[in-house]
Amino acid sequence: MYLLLAVAAALSYTIGGIFMKLSEGFAHPIPSLLVYLLFLIGASLQIYITNNAHLGITYMLVIGLETACAVFFSLFIFKEGYSPLTVAGIFLIAAGTVFLRVEAK
Repeated sequence: MYLLLAVAAALSYTIGGIFMKLSEGFAHPIPSLLVYLLFLIGASLQIYITNNAHLGITYMLVIGLETACAVFFSLFIFKEGYSPLTVAGIFLIAAGTVFLRVEAK
């Protein structure tokens, strides 16, 4: 359940980030409102899972998952590209979150 809620929080933050980009600097009211709504949902889920887990590890797990989701969506929705160095950095962040979660058990 912990991991499922962490994924839901990360997706909420990531989709909020998509709407942040679509709001074009908060010029469009509906995407702008959705940014705040989705960030609120993500924060609420993260608060819930942090209640029974290490703050730092939970925070890093959600950020790592959010990074992976953001990369996926940016590649397939916005057709953004990444250099090999950036991909290596993303991999290291993801690997670090896995190590933190394994160590916390």
